[in-house]
Amino acid sequence: MAGVHPQDDLLKMTHRENWKVQHERLHVKHRGHEAMHAEMVMILIATLVVAQIVLVQWKQRHHRSYNLVTLVQMWVVPLYFTIKLYWWRFLSMWGMFSVVTSYVIFRATRKPLSCRTPRMVYKWFLLIYKLSYAVGVLGYLAIMFTMFGFNVFFRIKAEDSMDVGVIMLFYGLYYGVMGRDFAEICSDYMASTIGYYNRGGMPSRSLSDDICAVCGQRILVDVEEEGFIEDTYQLSCGHIFHEFCIRGWCIVGKKQTCPYCNEKVDLKRMMNNPWEKTHVLYGQLLDWLRYLVAWQPIIIGIVHGINFTLGLE
Repeated sequence: MAGVHPQDDLLKMTHRENWKVQHERLHVKHRGHEAMHAEMVMILIATLVVAQIVLVQWKQRHHRSYNLVTLVQMWVVPLYFTIKLYWWRFLSMWGMFSVVTSYVIFRATRKPLSCRTPRMVYKWFLLIYKLSYAVGVLGYLAIMFTMFGFNVFFRIKAEDSMDVGVIMLFYGLYYGVMGRDFAEICSDYMASTIGYYNRGGMPSRSLSDDICAVCGQRILVDVEEEGFIEDTYQLSCGHIFHEFCIRGWCIVGKKQTCPYCNEKVDLKRMMNNPWEKTHVLYGQLLDWLRYLVAWQPIIIGIVHGINFTLGLE
C-alpha cells in the first residue's frame, strides 16, 4: 500500500513476529560472513584459554593479590552497569551492604582487637551467607516454577515470574560471593592480630589448651567470669575451638586448615546434619561465580578490542 512505511508494519506485529523479522534481517545482513565469524570464534576461544592459564598461574603464585583484585572488580563492575542501566534497587542494596561491611572491616582491622569483634564479624557474614543462600534458592525455585508452567495456575505472567527468579538468584549469588570474600580478609586480619595464626609460617604465640585460636578467648569459663559459654569442636589435629568460631572460620571464611597448626580440615566431617553438606557445594558454586562476574566482562572486552583492531565486526 502506497505511503505505508515498513516501520509501521513492525509496530503492528506481535512481539514474537517482530523478533522473527529482526532475526531474519540479521541473517541476511551477515550472510557470506562465515569466514569472519569463524575467525572471531577462534579469537574468543584462544583468549579464554590464555586468560584462564594466566589467572590460574596468578592465583597459585600470588593468591592474596589475586583475591584482592578480584574482590575489587566484584565490587566495582556491577556498580558500573547499575549506574549505566539505572538499576536503582540494586544500587540501594549495594550501598547498604557496603556501608555495614565497611564498618565490620574497620572493626576487624583495628589494633588492639576487641574480644567481641571476631564474634561480631562472623555473625554479620554468617547472616549474609544464610540470606544469600535462601534468596538464591528461592530464585532458582521461581525459575523452575516458571519453566514448568506453574505460573499459569496463579495467573502470573511468565516474564514477571522469570524476572523475579533471575533477580533473586543473582542477588543471592552476588552477595554470597562478596560476603565470603570479605569474611576471608577479615579472618586473616583478626587471626594474625590475635597471634595464633600465620598463613606462611609459625604463629607468634603459643596456644594453650583452654584458648580458642579463632577469637582468642577461653573455651571454658566459670559462671562468674566474662566469656562465651557454648559448644566446642575438636579438629582431627586435636585442637579445640568454640563451635561457632570454627564454623565461621571454615564455612564463611573459606578456610580449610586449622587456625593454629594449618592442618587440613575435613569439612564433610564437620557437617553432622546432611542438609549442611549443601553449604560446601554452595561455596564451590560461589567460587566459580566469582570468576564469571569479575573476569568475564574484562575478557569479553579484550576480545572486542582484538576484533576491532583486526577490523572484525
